[in-house]
Amino acid sequence: VQRRILYDMYKQNNDSNHAFMKCAKTVGDVLGNYHPHGDTSVYDAMVRMSQWWKQNHPLVDIHGNNGSMDGDGPAAYRYTEARLAKISEELLRDLDKNTVSWAPNFDDTLLEPTVLPAKFPNLLVNGANGISAGYATYIPPHNLGEIIDATVKRIESPNCRLDTILEIVKGPDFPTGGVACGKQGIIDAFTTGRGKVIVKSKYEFVKEKGKEQIVIDEIPFDVNKAMLVQKMDAIRIDKKLDGLAEVRDESDREGLRIVIDLKPNANKDVIINYLLKNTELQPTFNYNMVAIVNRRPMTLGIMPLLDAYIAHQKEVVTKRSEFDLATYKARLNIVDGFLKMMSVLDKVIQIIRASKNK
Repeated sequence: VQRRILYDMYKQNNDSNHAFMKCAKTVGDVLGNYHPHGDTSVYDAMVRMSQWWKQNHPLVDIHGNNGSMDGDGPAAYRYTEARLAKISEELLRDLDKNTVSWAPNFDDTLLEPTVLPAKFPNLLVNGANGISAGYATYIPPHNLGEIIDATVKRIESPNCRLDTILEIVKGPDFPTGGVACGKQGIIDAFTTGRGKVIVKSKYEFVKEKGKEQIVIDEIPFDVNKAMLVQKMDAIRIDKKLDGLAEVRDESDREGLRIVIDLKPNANKDVIINYLLKNTELQPTFNYNMVAIVNRRPMTLGIMPLLDAYIAHQKEVVTKRSEFDLATYKARLNIVDGFLKMMSVLDKVIQIIRASKNK
């Protein structure tokens, strides 16, 4: 569905160089031409691609309310407008140059791309999670610069080892921040495609007006902020833990900020350890890197994933070069004809003047 949305917006010239377009128009277009399912499936995917707390690099730019970290839903598609983000153009560049394979849509009236040319490995950069026919996948987001550097390294030395890649890609890189703990889990995930990473919220102890506070400014990926604050406040109300005076959310446009006021003489280390253990301040993410390679679902480590991407890029560049060559050859044929005409111009004019019609 994401590929169909991006392709449809590209076809409508709904990119970063043009004005925003009503989301309802795109949703209707995708449903009518490529995706014969419910409108929520299209709009939800479109909104997800625009949320900075879900994607390292949002692929869609939305004007209007596109939800929040607190689990608020987006405005209905009749109220919002969207266009492709600049980075999406790198996923779609050269699509018209016969670079990828195409398949008929559901009623055989149009063709749609089966993959995108993708100038960067979006699967690793923005991650992927979901369940398809009997298969589940969970690939966390990674840093764009690190993944590109690793791809370049792999192209330059195809026999490099995992240790070399691990020096470049340190681990997952979540848009909401947090600290990834447990190096062995990351090594396992990058080797076999399965492994677990514990992500810890980033916090500091602050003394404000004589009061001790715990200030949290980064929370783990996919955690609902409002529910997290509510759960910590419930621990205070139910008196499951002594020492909590108040829990409040001070987040604003500047960034995320959750403040926990502590009572005098409270043991801050005991409190933070209890909260890390009993709330979503420190969840575990289980890598399950299932991807479709040559029409077959496989569980892959980072090396085979990069290799599959490089093989795809080689195919794209080859097909693009063939397309450009054929275009230039056709143009050259016409230019050669013009040059030939220039040498016998009088004869050409004579033929044109003697012709019966245009």
